Amino acid sequence: MKGRLSAQILKELLAYLRDPKSRLTLIGPPLLQLFIFSFAVTLDVSNVDIAVLNEDGGQWSQEMIQRMQAAGFVGELHYADRPAALAGMIDRREVLLAIRFPADFSRLAATGQHAVAQVIIDGRRANSGQVALGYLARIAADLGIELGDGRAPPRVAVRHWFNPNLIYRWFVVPSLAGMLAMLIALLVTALSIARERELGTFDQLLVSPATSLEIVIGKSVPALIIGTILGCLMILAGVFIFRIPFTGSAILLVGCLMLFILSVVGIGLMVSSVCQTQQQAILGTFTIAVPVILISGFATPVENMPQWLQTIAAASPLKYFLVIVQGTFLKALPPAVVFANAWPMALIALVTLSSSMLIVRRNLQ
Repeated sequence: MKGRLSAQILKELLAYLRDPKSRLTLIGPPLLQLFIFSFAVTLDVSNVDIAVLNEDGGQWSQEMIQRMQAAGFVGELHYADRPAALAGMIDRREVLLAIRFPADFSRLAATGQHAVAQVIIDGRRANSGQVALGYLARIAADLGIELGDGRAPPRVAVRHWFNPNLIYRWFVVPSLAGMLAMLIALLVTALSIARERELGTFDQLLVSPATSLEIVIGKSVPALIIGTILGCLMILAGVFIFRIPFTGSAILLVGCLMLFILSVVGIGLMVSSVCQTQQQAILGTFTIAVPVILISGFATPVENMPQWLQTIAAASPLKYFLVIVQGTFLKALPPAVVFANAWPMALIALVTLSSSMLIVRRNLQ
């Protein structure tokens, strides 16, 4: 059994490593996607162009404009001479926001009355507009404190734990390491049996002395090795290239990564067992991968989803691994919390690998 098993594992590894195209597919795209998505997937707003119509010309409207110019999120200020010009800039998507200071803005502000400036947001870019509006509101609030009569209004002191500067990349890169490792492991295993069927070697495998358990192990171990290596490379890239703080246990993280890849391998083998061609296996991989990512909590919190969808999300191994990898990077996740999210992945791996073995056993009969 040991000889047959090692021969199958070696055959699977050589099938990927000997082919230059397969090697490039396994290594190049995941690392390229990691670097592209790390900069592209962000909720931070920067280089915002703002249109300004200053009908006041007084001290406090000028002070507000100068503070906007000095703000890091502002790209360029476009000055308008009439209200219609503001509308035109918004219509042509030249600016994200337009702000209009009325003629009595500085007079009202100087006398302690409520001075109001109108802000127009491009609703076609609603999310970015709301974030930029929040930045402007913070500038206006700081200015309002200075305009007080010596009795500064109460303020709420906000402290962001684990990510004090709210650097979105600190959240995205660890999550991408899990998602991209999952995609590769899922694709490798989904193609394994489907490739054998296309080449006509699966029938030879069925009549060989190998048992269904040996076939499943032989298909699982290469994907486990490849997925773990790629996941570790992405984690190292997060630490040494993106300079994300790593505060947890590297040993626990690697162990959970292997458990996560193993649970994904079981899903891939189930897909591969029911597909007749590699094209079907690729389509099946993305049919499963996209919903798994959407319900994992990467894009939106799982708690915000309907109850029935939260129940389905409980079967997603990515949901648990994201908690582990994000917590291990930023907040030194305690071992008890790691184990609390690791055992569901072990259960998913047990169920999916057992199911794939039953499907292979049915084909052997």
